[in-house]
Amino acid sequence: MTVIGYALSSEEHNAPELLEFAKGAERAGFGDLMISDHFHPWNDAQGNSPFVWGVIGAIGAATNLRIGTGVTCPTIRTHPAIIAHAAATAATLCPGGFYLGVGAGENLNEHILADRWPATDERHAMLEEALEVIRLLWQGGTQSFDGTFYAVDNARIYSLPDEPPPIFVSGFGPKATKLAARIGDGYVNSSLDAELVKTYRDAGGTGPIQNLAKICWHADAAEARKLLHHLWPNTGLPGELSQELKTPAHFEQAASLVDEDQAVGNTPHGPDPQPYVDYIRTYVDAGFTEIYVQQIGKDQDGFFRFWFDEVVPRLDFV
Repeated sequence: MTVIGYALSSEEHNAPELLEFAKGAERAGFGDLMISDHFHPWNDAQGNSPFVWGVIGAIGAATNLRIGTGVTCPTIRTHPAIIAHAAATAATLCPGGFYLGVGAGENLNEHILADRWPATDERHAMLEEALEVIRLLWQGGTQSFDGTFYAVDNARIYSLPDEPPPIFVSGFGPKATKLAARIGDGYVNSSLDAELVKTYRDAGGTGPIQNLAKICWHADAAEARKLLHHLWPNTGLPGELSQELKTPAHFEQAASLVDEDQAVGNTPHGPDPQPYVDYIRTYVDAGFTEIYVQQIGKDQDGFFRFWFDEVVPRLDFV
């Protein structure tokens, strides 16, 4: 069965808005949430980036939705022991369930303490060791760890959930995808790439496969295009820039080369429900089992009405 969930953009919205949108998503009929974990937004137009763990706690107290991070970097900006502690507490606060999505991070968020930004292979090694630390601490009792990148000295997480949360690992290339198959309970990818889904399965991955699908419902398709270009021009940037650029200002400089057509790409937008239906079908056909829909812009209530009145009745294939 395919999960169609709702994605909360910490880059676009402040904490009170995110809480209200989560409650609105539950009233509308969503059962699953994904929330981004950033220190910075991608650009100043997005304008927000609240501390995700505080937001998750508030959502857990106010809804019965399953929620998880999409995704947290547990390697540089935040020590994996702290992520283990935060995620364990979040799992006790979320009656609908909690999952921990993790990835190797972006320089945009991880440079803030003046740490060195490692090369990709080293970041993957750090991520693998970070998950060792997290799972060790989730076993309970007093634990110590002395690894290549991290050390833990007689640490114990006293407040643990009844069961440890599943850990879903993000990967954007074959190496990272095979790593996700080896160390994760599931796989996360934000591109519509059926080949990487196959790589995950061929490498032995058996867990859920998540993706984030940006859309922009608006009564006026032309206004939707402008909104996409204004808020998310970075989606039109090629290659590894999203991992390597350091500041929102750098993203704005690079995105100045992205025109409206490039920013919009194949993102469904406007009032016609059929492109949204076709878009979701491409994710299902590619093998994704959990698809989280992120509505761009402030009008989330309008999106909820549109989605459940006009799109969901047409999703007879999920």
